[in-house]
Formats: sequence, structure tokens, C-alpha cells
Amino acid sequence: MVQAAFASNRGVVGKSGHFALDLGGDPFARSLMPHDHDHPHALLPPDPALRVKALETLLERKGLIDPAALDEIIDTYSHKVGPQNGAKVVAKAWVDQDFRDLLLRDATAAVSNLGFYGRQGEHVVAVENTPARHNLVVCTLCSCYPWPLLGIPPAWYKSDAYRARVVREPRAVLSEFGVELPPDVKIRVWDSTAEIRYLVIPRRPDDTEGWSEEALARIVTRNAMVGTALVEVPA
Repeated sequence: MVQAAFASNRGVVGKSGHFALDLGGDPFARSLMPHDHDHPHALLPPDPALRVKALETLLERKGLIDPAALDEIIDTYSHKVGPQNGAKVVAKAWVDQDFRDLLLRDATAAVSNLGFYGRQGEHVVAVENTPARHNLVVCTLCSCYPWPLLGIPPAWYKSDAYRARVVREPRAVLSEFGVELPPDVKIRVWDSTAEIRYLVIPRRPDDTEGWSEEALARIVTRNAMVGTALVEVPA
């Protein structure tokens, strides 16, 4: 919506190919943009949070975003989606054999039955860790990630270093995350794409027999569902 509004009547594309926002006579808008004079208000605030707020205010004044819609998006990704959802899926798979079978056969359907679906989670594949195999997820092209299950991807997942090294030397990368696997455990790296997002089903700790789904979900971490951690019982 914002891009469409920009392209329609809010700016122009210069000779360099960069988009220039038409600020009109808005003094607040012009105070945010750099110009030739060395005034304190010539640049956006150096603090990222203040910069985001300044741009948000500008876009609201220009009618390019709806504050209510923006608040709803922020609330969704702050409270309604995140690793707590994926943890519930894993815990249920640990205690419900029928659900586990469905999850491994058709993860999209299984997680949708629990109410976890939506943007960035349309096609999910679950891969299960076993005593002989450990699964690890990456997106080598960008940062494809099952948002409805794990929330917004962490910075390290999007980093060039992780995306490049985890394919070449997954055991070394796991070691840097504090995960030391026996030499005979094979590591399988799964490359997420725009079409498929992967969810790792970690191994259940041995000393959790009799635990409820809720208690199990509390010990499942985001990293464990990406494959860069093991699930451990708190001391």
C-alpha cells in the first residue's frame, strides 16, 4: 500500500534511479531530510528508535499509513505470533502420536489446525531430530522463516556469516552456539525458500516423562526449533 501510494503521486524517480519523496511544504517533513546547510535538524535522528518514530510520523501526516493498522501489525508480531506458538506445536508432537504423524506428513495442515497460519507460514515442513540425525535450518538467499510459528527471525539468522557458513561447516557453527554433537550424528541442513519454511522438532529430554504439554512448551526455545540449540531441562 505504501509503495503504491509513493509511486502514484507522492514522489519522483531521479536520473540515478533513486526515489525522491515529494515533501511539499511540510516543514516537519523537510526537517527530516538532509540538505546543504549544516543545521542540527538537517538529518534524521541518530538513534534508530527516534528515526523510526520520525519517519512513522511523517508517513502518517502524508496519509500513507493508517496508524491503527500499524498498531495492529505491531501487536500481532509482539504478542500473537512468536516462538511460543512453535513451542506448543513441538510439545503436542511429543505427547500426541497422531498429531506427530500428521505434523511430519503435512505440517501446514497440522499447525493450521492449532490456529497457526498466515503470511510467511503458508507452506511449512517439519523435520524431526533423532539420535542419528540433527536438523539445521537456514535461508541462504535471504531470511525466509516461519513467522507464525517462530516470530520475526533473529539478526544472526539473517546474517551473511550464518547463511554462508552453516552450509559449509554446520558442525563448527553448532559448536559456536554451544551445541556439541557426537561424531556419528549426521547433520542435515535445510534451505528455506519463499515456497517452503522448515520447523525443527527437537528431541524430547529424557527426564520429562509425565510432564504436561504446557510444561514441555516452556522449555522449547526458538533456537531449538531452528536447530542451533538442544532442549534442556532447567537446573
